[in-house]
Amino acid sequence: MNDEKAARTHAHSAEKTIGEFVAEDYRTAAVFEKYGIDFCCGGKVVLSAVCREKGIDLDEILCEIEAAGSTPLGRSHDYAAWDLSFLADYIINVHHAYLWENLSQITASARKVAQVHGANHPEVMEIATIFDRIAADMDAHLREEEEVLFPTIKKVETAGKTGALPDSKDLDTIRVSLEKLIREHEEVGEAVHAIHRLSKGYALPSDACNTFMVTYRKLREFENDLHRHVHLENNILFPKAARLQDSGLAARK
Repeated sequence: MNDEKAARTHAHSAEKTIGEFVAEDYRTAAVFEKYGIDFCCGGKVVLSAVCREKGIDLDEILCEIEAAGSTPLGRSHDYAAWDLSFLADYIINVHHAYLWENLSQITASARKVAQVHGANHPEVMEIATIFDRIAADMDAHLREEEEVLFPTIKKVETAGKTGALPDSKDLDTIRVSLEKLIREHEEVGEAVHAIHRLSKGYALPSDACNTFMVTYRKLREFENDLHRHVHLENNILFPKAARLQDSGLAARK
C-alpha cells in the first residue's frame, strides 16, 4: 500500500464509530477494553473523537486494531454474517441464559456484602441498590426480547425469504420495541458504569471476606458479559432489524 492510499485508509478508519469496528471484527473489542473505551452502549462515537477525549494516540490504537484483525476470522465469530434468526437464538442461548442463571445470585450476594460491610464501605450499599434495579429492569427487558422482538423479527424475516408481504403490525412492533430496548440499554450501561466507578474497578479492600471477593468477581463477569451482549444487539442485530423493517415497509408500498 502506497503512502497516499495508506493515509486515506487511516483517515477513513479514524472516522468510523467504535461500534462499526467491533461489528466488523469482534477481536477489536479487546483493544477498546484495554483503553477503557465503551464499545457497546457508547459504540456510536467515532474513534477520532474518543481519542481526543481520552488523550489516546490515534496512530497507536489504529495499529493495534489492525494487528487484532490480522489473522483470518472464522465464521463462528463473524457475528455480522449470521442471519437475524440465528443471531437472536445465539443471544438467548448464551447471554440471556447467563443472566437468568446469575442475576438473582449476584443480587443476593451484593445485598449480603452491603449488610456486613456497609458501615465501613458505604459504596457497597449503593452498589447493591443499583444492582437491585438492574436485576428488576433486566427481567422485563429479556422478556421483551424473547417474547416480542425476536419472534417478530423471525416472522418478518421468514416472510421475506418466502416472498410474502410482512404484516404491517409486525413492522410497527419491531420499530416500537427497538426504540424501547435501545433506551433501556443506555440506562443499564449507565448503571454498570456507576458500579464500576463506585467499586474503583472492582478493587478489593484489605478487609474483604470471601463473599466480598466473589461478589466483585461476579460483578466484573456481569459487566464483561453485558458488553458482549449489548454489542451484539446495538451494533449488529438492532441495525439489521431496522433495515428489515425498512425493507418490509418498502415492500408494502
